[in-house]
Amino acid sequence: MIASFEKKLEKLRPMFQKIASNTYLSAVRDGFIAAMPIILFSSVFLMIAYVPNAWGFYWPTKITNYLLIAYNYSMGLLALFVAGTTAKNLTDSKNLDLPKTNQINPVSVIIAAEISFIILAAIPLKTGSDLTYMGTQGLIAAYIVGLVIPNIYYVCIKNNVTIKLPPQVPQNISQTFKDLIPLACSVTFFWILTIFFKVLTGTNLPHFIINVLSPLFKASDSYIGLSIIAAAMAFFWFCGVQGPSIVQPAVVPVMIANTAANLQLYQKGLQASHVLGMNTMDYVMNFGGTGSTLVLAYLMLSHIARSKQLKAVGKAAFIPGTFSVNEPVLFGTPIIMNPIFFIPFLLTPVVNVCLFKFFVTTLGMNSVMYTMPWTLPAPIGIIISTSFAPLSFVYVGLVLILDCLIYIPFLKAYDNTLYLEEIANEKKLVKEGNESQIISENNASLEETSSAVNLNNSKLKKQTNVLVLCAGGGTSGILAKALNKLAKDKNLPLAATARAYGQDMDLIKDMNLVILAPQMDSMKDNLKKITDKYDVKMVTTTGKQYIDLTQNGEMALKFVEENI
Repeated sequence: MIASFEKKLEKLRPMFQKIASNTYLSAVRDGFIAAMPIILFSSVFLMIAYVPNAWGFYWPTKITNYLLIAYNYSMGLLALFVAGTTAKNLTDSKNLDLPKTNQINPVSVIIAAEISFIILAAIPLKTGSDLTYMGTQGLIAAYIVGLVIPNIYYVCIKNNVTIKLPPQVPQNISQTFKDLIPLACSVTFFWILTIFFKVLTGTNLPHFIINVLSPLFKASDSYIGLSIIAAAMAFFWFCGVQGPSIVQPAVVPVMIANTAANLQLYQKGLQASHVLGMNTMDYVMNFGGTGSTLVLAYLMLSHIARSKQLKAVGKAAFIPGTFSVNEPVLFGTPIIMNPIFFIPFLLTPVVNVCLFKFFVTTLGMNSVMYTMPWTLPAPIGIIISTSFAPLSFVYVGLVLILDCLIYIPFLKAYDNTLYLEEIANEKKLVKEGNESQIISENNASLEETSSAVNLNNSKLKKQTNVLVLCAGGGTSGILAKALNKLAKDKNLPLAATARAYGQDMDLIKDMNLVILAPQMDSMKDNLKKITDKYDVKMVTTTGKQYIDLTQNGEMALKFVEENI
């Protein structure tokens, strides 16, 4: 039965990987990732302005207005920036299909996208412009602009529909004229579209989209909608495909709009009542990572786990897991494709978010109104993002208890299996004598000696730059740090850096080796196109191998040497 279950999931995996690696979905996801600093930056000013309200302190109106200037001209223009970042990321993908001598100019695409979006979203007034839809409410329209314009450029550049100047003209001037026709076509297209919508509907496209999708926005805040979102992320991850990379692009506009609406309600003295905010996904559904695995590493450290394997996983995973980096648990246990954990892995995030909705809808607790970094420990993040709502402390305590109760029976069943296997193996060793153990110890000693020799006689004779890519920059940061520490200790010409996939991908051209984490395996074909373009070596990793590399600097260095 278990084998049949695994086979069925394995058949679905290629389809999920294809969805995750879709060029347009990737552009939307990566465009949003690029804009995350704007969201986090603006949230700092919001917290300074409004968090003191929880303790009865209110800034003078003049001070509050000064603090909100940074928010209004960063988060208030978020959709404008996302139009540019989305267009830029799709342009990078389109350029992979064009000759190196005839590429789309990303800067021109960004300019065209932002001009087009301003035309599309700004509402002219007698005394200026209404910028309502330049912010969170215009995100879906921003994605449309960001996905359409690179295609217009691609058609023009590929078919040489450009103004060509003699070769004697300097390159920078020639490029300006080359960009003129695709830019004009892009802006004209959205100018006509804006007029069309105004005549047909009496409003602009962003407002029209919000009205059409408002039932979907409301449905996503229901028990069923929240459960589907939470379970879908866990299900995709269970199949080995990074769940948030598929689900998040579809719901980000809703989450951001709801977070902004919650703050507005809170400012008016009303309840922040929209359940699905940005940090609802980060802290509530993914309480310690997808599958709400925060408690799992700590349970493995307790007396509940008797097997050496799970205790070792617990030691390696509890610190990263506290900061929502749960790959050590997912790959070390393993949970992915492990039928024993299928039910709790999907059920726990659903229970967490439904309980959160109960606290918000029934008990009147404020929902999330600030956007904090996803790496903040979830219990702390929930409390802060709800502006220290008193009931949030109760909610966090209940979630910790419920998550333990859900995971414990399945953990004990799996641990018992591993423990009995370990006992059987130990008895087998005793029966066969200590010869095997002695040989194993000798081999381990030889491996350590060999490793030391390799470190003293490293193959890295010239400067080597390594980029590690994972989903959120968490485990890749651990691996890069391990490599950098060893390089410093051994005085090796090695420098490693880490990024979330889709973030600062231009770095690749300066690298010698790119290591792709297993959670982003669905992106390996897309990444290969980029690394081949810059003649950079790209290697993938398996789950256990990757976690071992993050824990062992010497092994990581050996891996780099073997693959450089």
